[in-house]
Amino acid sequence: MVTTRPQPAGDARAALDSTRRLHARIAAAIALAVLATGTAAALHYAQLGLTTSHYDARAHLVVARRIFDSLTPGWPQIGAVWLPLPHLLNMLPVQVDAWYRSGFSAVVISILSMSAAAWGLGWLILRTTGSVAGACTAAALIMVNPNVLYLQSTPMTEPLLFGTTVLGVALTAAWLQRGAASSATAPGLALVAACLTRYEAWPITGAILALACAIQLRDGATVPAALRACARLALYPAVAIAVFSLNSKYTVGEWFTTGGFFVPENVEALGHPLVALRQVREGLYLLSGTALVWSAYAGTVAVVLGFIRSRAHAPLVLVLALAGAAALPWYAYVNGHPFRIRYDLPLVVACAAIAGAGIALLRPRIGAVAGAVLVALAAWQAPPLDRTAPLIRESQLELRQKAGRALVTNYLQEHHDGRTIMMSMGSLAHYMHDLSHAGFAIRDFLHEGNGEAWWMAMSRPRGVVGWILVEERAEGGDTIYWEGQKNAAFFDGFERVAEGGNVGLYRWKGKG
Repeated sequence: MVTTRPQPAGDARAALDSTRRLHARIAAAIALAVLATGTAAALHYAQLGLTTSHYDARAHLVVARRIFDSLTPGWPQIGAVWLPLPHLLNMLPVQVDAWYRSGFSAVVISILSMSAAAWGLGWLILRTTGSVAGACTAAALIMVNPNVLYLQSTPMTEPLLFGTTVLGVALTAAWLQRGAASSATAPGLALVAACLTRYEAWPITGAILALACAIQLRDGATVPAALRACARLALYPAVAIAVFSLNSKYTVGEWFTTGGFFVPENVEALGHPLVALRQVREGLYLLSGTALVWSAYAGTVAVVLGFIRSRAHAPLVLVLALAGAAALPWYAYVNGHPFRIRYDLPLVVACAAIAGAGIALLRPRIGAVAGAVLVALAAWQAPPLDRTAPLIRESQLELRQKAGRALVTNYLQEHHDGRTIMMSMGSLAHYMHDLSHAGFAIRDFLHEGNGEAWWMAMSRPRGVVGWILVEERAEGGDTIYWEGQKNAAFFDGFERVAEGGNVGLYRWKGKG
């Protein structure tokens, strides 16, 4: 039988309701402060011209836009490599040309997501411990980090991951506090949203389910009862993942795409789990410094002790599930995926949440002082708005190539005759976005998402397209480049007319 937590009666219930209303107002105030901070940061980075400087930021805008703006518009344009929710949320706003080019609508989603994460984290900490210091510390540790501040100012999808996973943690805790026999719809839907946003949410969700089961056992539930309750919660994300897999099978012919979108050049970590783990750890230190990480270690100990000692504090252990995000970069590096420091950013948020939870379990005065000192140390080691922060540097890696491609853009803009341009979205989606500033729509391009027409052009582009754009160097060259290497006749009838920024432009020599 599933356990139900005893409910207070009379004056005690009224006092509890009053306290919870106060906590809700404090959590809302924290969320508003994060919203204001995030908006100010977004304006700052927009003035610096960094909003869409990251190649993946522009690629995400393209994927959202192409659902309607395509040679073959419709559901298959959602794709099967990236998870769909960020693009579904933005697919209508991004049809506004100004918002597509600037990334405005996607940035709004990012800012709101961070505010939701701050609300969920504050609500969880206040609901389980009553600590204002812990709730404020957790939010401050997230928002003083320059890498978080920058990424939430862009169209990237990590902020939506933070919002959905933290809400999943907070709503799962509330569900357990009500009693696992109650409806699991709210936490279930939050986990659905998370699992359809980024793959890091999948191991996080698994950890949430495992910890939820442990909390019920700690409350006295039997093993079968705890498993049944968690199975009800697990059904929501399981159905979401199954639907995504069906869409993947329909669009690309595979249940789950695990390769073909990167070159396994991380030879140091390839097949070496401990080396991959070291790379994950090093990336986290580069993003946050040591103070945040070590405070998260201490917070982990405090949260586990709180779980053991106090039934009221036990649900706080769910914040540890956020560290499950480490599984994704570790798995990627073991399989040779190039090191990407961005993949560690969810761990910065996890460390902030865990450290804040640890602060919440201290005595109020000690917690307030410790929280202030910790935020100061974290800001000293990773200064807010630092223009040399690792993620800002990563976003500018492509600046030289972007400048070089201007030659190709100018030629195409001057000579384009309306014929279709063949281009690999898998390698050049960011350049497709750049070309929107020159007046090109996504429906001007033939890409992998166009199905039969793409494969026809890949076997013989002559007569199918009038132009071909090829990425010739990044990650060994794109799929068109390699087809040209294998098939000497691939470019027959086409002449090379421009090049720059690792991109070659070919034009059909005939009249039609």
